[in-house]
Amino acid sequence: MRKTAGTTVPVHPLLAERWSPRGFDRAHEIGEEALAALLEAARWAPSAQNSQPWRFLVARRGEPAHDRLFAALAPGNQAWAGRASALILVAARTAGDDGRPQPWALYDTGQAVAALVTQAQADGLAVHQMGGFDTGTVRAEFGLGDALTPVVVLAIGRRDSTADLPEPFAARETAPRTRRPVSDLLLPARSEPDLAAA
Repeated sequence: MRKTAGTTVPVHPLLAERWSPRGFDRAHEIGEEALAALLEAARWAPSAQNSQPWRFLVARRGEPAHDRLFAALAPGNQAWAGRASALILVAARTAGDDGRPQPWALYDTGQAVAALVTQAQADGLAVHQMGGFDTGTVRAEFGLGDALTPVVVLAIGRRDSTADLPEPFAARETAPRTRRPVSDLLLPARSEPDLAAA
């Protein structure tokens, strides 16, 4: 199933054809080389002062860590995410060794995830990013210190268009992709500085 974005101007197919399925092939297993490519793509993402604040906890289906991470997901995500080949917890190192905040850590970690997702798309894999998980549970289960902020859990695997999904997820799987128009995303630029306060 292809859900190519209806863009107003052409964009690269890796971006136009990427979407977030919930239907995963429960027989698919992600290999070492495929996983290494995803993490390598993330490793080379840009970051402020080359701080590289992203951290990844990889849990393949069938591993004890997978069960623990799966248990932290919101019930709606548990309804389908167990079919994915792996779950990856992504955290950001938001404080340095000296305890000083790293203010760009969340932004930089998002860039690393975007690189991982794009590599997955290029390799024929699908990624669904989930904010629905219990951060306190993952902190306790995996011993994350105060400097590490859980950001997202990724479900990664091979898409299965025949996967049996409960509603409302089955309908969402085939629904058209939509986005706001670019005009809604642009902030207004003042033509000259506001002199009233002078």
